Amino acid sequence: MTVHESVTGPTPDEQRLMQRRLEKFMLEYEFALREVETIVGILSDEFAHMHDYNPIEHVSGRVKSADSIIAKVARKGLAPPGTLPDLDVVRASITDIAGIRVTCSFVDDAYRLFDLLTRHRDITVLQVKDYIAQPKPSGYKSLHAVVETPVLLSTGHVRIPVEIQFRTVAMDFWASLEHKIHYKFDGEVPDRVRAELRDVAQAAADLDARMLRVHREVHGIRSDET
Repeated sequence: MTVHESVTGPTPDEQRLMQRRLEKFMLEYEFALREVETIVGILSDEFAHMHDYNPIEHVSGRVKSADSIIAKVARKGLAPPGTLPDLDVVRASITDIAGIRVTCSFVDDAYRLFDLLTRHRDITVLQVKDYIAQPKPSGYKSLHAVVETPVLLSTGHVRIPVEIQFRTVAMDFWASLEHKIHYKFDGEVPDRVRAELRDVAQAAADLDARMLRVHREVHGIRSDET
């Protein structure tokens, strides 16, 4: 439901209503993030205690801030300034409000963990973008999935999207530095730096491939078994 602004802007009561709705909306994403983190945490504990090695190196999650959501709503033109858009529209249009990053040991692990996680009965896959098989022009690599998970509230179940990124340590290292460089240049990265970043991305991919070969040899794994 859209809150209409007056000529002078929202009234104090309208502002409070907008704030309460946005707080509830964001809490739903916090709860959904916890649900997915719990599933990943259980997988990590199982691997650590019952398998030869744990493919999950580390996990991080976040929910966008209210300011970030409002800014993205404005960029997408989902509502006039000073109004609260239909939150169902926001949920359908912005799928990375809640995000979790799973950093794993080897490239094969990214796909393995995706398969394991998405088998869970509470996880529904909405979208997959495989930037490992098809890297971005910048050299960025990661397996992205938007999934949906149910959150139980006092008013009933609500299904919330969560974006999950699966990366190797090398991919995560590259992406972290690339992000800092883009921030430094305010997005206007010189061509020579972009070319260097693409070269480094290829070097990271080569390192991933070599480490995977070593891993398979050490564990006696044939390539057709992965």
